[in-house]
Amino acid sequence: MDQQPLHDALKDRDKVLRAFLDADGRITAMPAKHSKRLVLLDHVARAFTPGEKYPERDVDVVLRAFFDDYVTLRRYLVDAGFLDRDHGVYWRTGGTVL
Repeated sequence: MDQQPLHDALKDRDKVLRAFLDADGRITAMPAKHSKRLVLLDHVARAFTPGEKYPERDVDVVLRAFFDDYVTLRRYLVDAGFLDRDHGVYWRTGGTVL
């Protein structure tokens, strides 16, 4: 994953999160703009510990807490390079770490 687009997008992190998360931290809408979506995906990816492997059902449980369409959210995370998968096992491959 090329980190530069994420790095650039994170300049507006707080503003984007306020616009797309409700008071409970759930995603209210998926941003159409790529840079805003990267910020939101980075936020979600932080729920996964780097280096830890997760079966798909565990990933789905975490993602359901963020967004009703957890399947689409999972696909976005994989496509954008925040998560990788192999034979139903997922692990974090990108994003920021606090």
